[in-house]
Amino acid sequence: MDGIDVALLRSDGEALVAPGPGLCAPYAPDLAAELRAIVADPVRAEGDLGDLPLRVTDAHVEAVENFLLKTGVAKASVDCVGFHGQTVLHRPDKGLTRQVFDGARAAKLLGLDVVSDFRAADVKAGGEGAPLAPVYHAAIAAGLDKPLMILNWGGVGNVTYLGEGGGLLAFDTGPANALIDDFVRERRGLSHDADGALAASGQVNRAMLDAWMRDPYFRRAAPKSLDRNHFRALTRDVASLGDADGAATLTAFTIEATAAALAVLPKAPRLWLVAGGGRRNAALMRGLSARLGVPVEPIESIGFDGD
Repeated sequence: MDGIDVALLRSDGEALVAPGPGLCAPYAPDLAAELRAIVADPVRAEGDLGDLPLRVTDAHVEAVENFLLKTGVAKASVDCVGFHGQTVLHRPDKGLTRQVFDGARAAKLLGLDVVSDFRAADVKAGGEGAPLAPVYHAAIAAGLDKPLMILNWGGVGNVTYLGEGGGLLAFDTGPANALIDDFVRERRGLSHDADGALAASGQVNRAMLDAWMRDPYFRRAAPKSLDRNHFRALTRDVASLGDADGAATLTAFTIEATAAALAVLPKAPRLWLVAGGGRRNAALMRGLSARLGVPVEPIESIGFDGD
């Protein structure tokens, strides 16, 4: 929920991806606050959201219009616009996922073909609700040595494992930035732990970390996925820690949860490439590389934008 990401891509959908310009349009503060409140309240997220879908849709349309204006890309040159929408509830184990967005309204306002409801359609088909990321990752890494892991550290962590024989496996690993961001927002009024500096100054509470890692999710076979709030109740005991130790323990949890992905892979990756905001957190990046014993690099190292 840091903003609306817009990117121009050319692709054959298989092995060619040519990234163009991109930008992030921040949500208006009042809209972001309302979305966070709904995400934190699953009962409300399932109910009537009033004019929120209209406002979120219009914010996305405005982001696309501004993107085209700033980049000078002709609207007529765009074949289609894919809109993910804003996820407010994700329970694929119950066949339930909800994204705030109105694709028909966006198509009418933009005058372009629009594709949306990716998650809902995938869940209805028996998937976990993330159909695009794995095939995109396979395309951008088509020429690289395998096995390879592409990790996206957003609110929740997700990976795409690319095997030597073309095998593809994708799933959520567990917490990424969500727990850390929420903690430092509550404690210090900050949006995130910049560069992992607060975590680096604290000590990990190993007892808490070991207890959190006993969550049954980590032992489930892949594919599997999580709601952003899955671990919120589990990690409430972090409230007893100081700011630095709390950030350090939550950061260690993200690292351990990510490393636990190895248990469900056919072969350990030789390289991890990281996208999402977590790649900017030096404590996370150093910690994961040390934990795995292999290179962990931002995805920019192969020429792609991690945002």
